[in-house]
Amino acid sequence: MERRGLLAAGAVLLAAPRIARAEETPGVTATEIRFGGTTALSGPVSALGVQCRAVEGVCRAVNEAGGIAGRRLTYILYDDGFSPPKTLEQVRRLVEQDRVAFLFNMLGTAPNNAVVRYVNQRKVPHLFLSVNGDKWGDYATNPWTMGFAPSARTEAQVFARHALSEKPEARFALLHQNDDFGRDYIAGLKDVLGSAYDGRVRVASYEVTDPTVDSQLIALQGADVLVSGVTAKFAAMAIRKIHELGWRATHYIASGASSVAGVIQPAGVERATGTITSAYLKDPNDPAWAGDAGMAEYRRFMAKWLPEADTTDIYYTYGYTVSLALLQILRQCGGEFRRERIMQEAANLRGLEIPTLLPGIRVDTSPTDYRPLQQLQLARWDGRMWQRFGPVIDGASA
Repeated sequence: MERRGLLAAGAVLLAAPRIARAEETPGVTATEIRFGGTTALSGPVSALGVQCRAVEGVCRAVNEAGGIAGRRLTYILYDDGFSPPKTLEQVRRLVEQDRVAFLFNMLGTAPNNAVVRYVNQRKVPHLFLSVNGDKWGDYATNPWTMGFAPSARTEAQVFARHALSEKPEARFALLHQNDDFGRDYIAGLKDVLGSAYDGRVRVASYEVTDPTVDSQLIALQGADVLVSGVTAKFAAMAIRKIHELGWRATHYIASGASSVAGVIQPAGVERATGTITSAYLKDPNDPAWAGDAGMAEYRRFMAKWLPEADTTDIYYTYGYTVSLALLQILRQCGGEFRRERIMQEAANLRGLEIPTLLPGIRVDTSPTDYRPLQQLQLARWDGRMWQRFGPVIDGASA
C-alpha cells in the first residue's frame, strides 16, 4: 500500500460499498461495522491494556476520513482484569448482545484460552490476539482464531541460538509464566538444546497473581543466561531483582515485556543495561527513526488522536500497527463483511508493509499459515534506549 497514509487510504479505497444483507452480517449495517474485544484495563497486567486506546484512536481517525466502505467503525471494549471467567462473560456479551462482527486484539493467553472454543464454535473471527503463544497459529484446530506477533517459541529459539553463539557452554535459567505463553519458552529452548536441555537449564514458573518472583530468581541465580518468558510487570521485577542479587547473567526478556515506559523505567534504566529482547516494531524512543516517514505519520496520529498518551510507550505503537493490519483486511473485503469473508481476507495478507514495522519485516498469512509475523531482530538496552543489532531473522526457518 502507498505510504500516503494507511488510515486515509483505508477510507478512500473503499468509497464504493457493496451493501450486504444485515441478517447475514452480524455487527454490520449500511452505516456501521461493529467489533470488539476484552483487555486488562485493571489487574496484574494492566500496563498492556493501553494498546487498545490506540485501536480506539485509529477508529476515530478512520471515521473522520469517511469510514470503511461508507461505514463507521464502532469498537466496543470491556475490561476483563486478566480474569478468564470474566473474559468469557464479556465475550458472550459481545457476541450475543452487542452482536459484534468480530473480536479483535484481545489480550493474554489465559483470557483467550477461556474463549477460543466458544468463538470457534460460533464461527466468530477472533483476530490478531495480543499474545505470543505458538498455539494461536494452529489453523486446523482453531480456524477462526489468529495471533499477530512472532510466537514466544520462535523468540526463545532465537535467544538460545544467540546465547550459544556468545558462549557455547552456557548454562541457562528460565523464568516463565505458568501458562501456554510461558511454556512456549520451554519448547523453544528444547528445540535448540535438544537432549542437552535437562542438564543445562534450570526452570522456575510463576502465576500472574503472584506478588513477586523474588524466590524464583533466588533459586535460579548462578546461570550464565536468564530467559524471562514473562509479561511487563514481572519483567520489571526480574530486572530489579537480578541487579539486587548481583547476578551477571545475560538477560533476555520477551518482546512483549520490553516497553520503556511500562518496564524499563519502572525497573530502572541503569539496572536494565545489557538486557536483550527481540523487536519487530520501530521503537518510538529510537532517534534512528527521527526522519522516518512512517514514524512521522505515527507521531502525527498520536498528537491528534491520543494527545494525552505517553508517546514513549511502545504498547501504543503496537496497537496502532495491529490496527493498520486490520484496516488492510477490511479493505480487501471490498465492502462485503460477512464473517467468512473477513476470516478469508485475514488469511490472505501477502507481504504487507506497515510503516511502524522494522525494515524488512512484513505481514504474511495464508489459509495454512496463521502466523502473521515471523521475523524479528535482537536489541540490547544500552542505558538510554534499545539498540538493534544483527540481521532480521526469519523465525519460520529459525
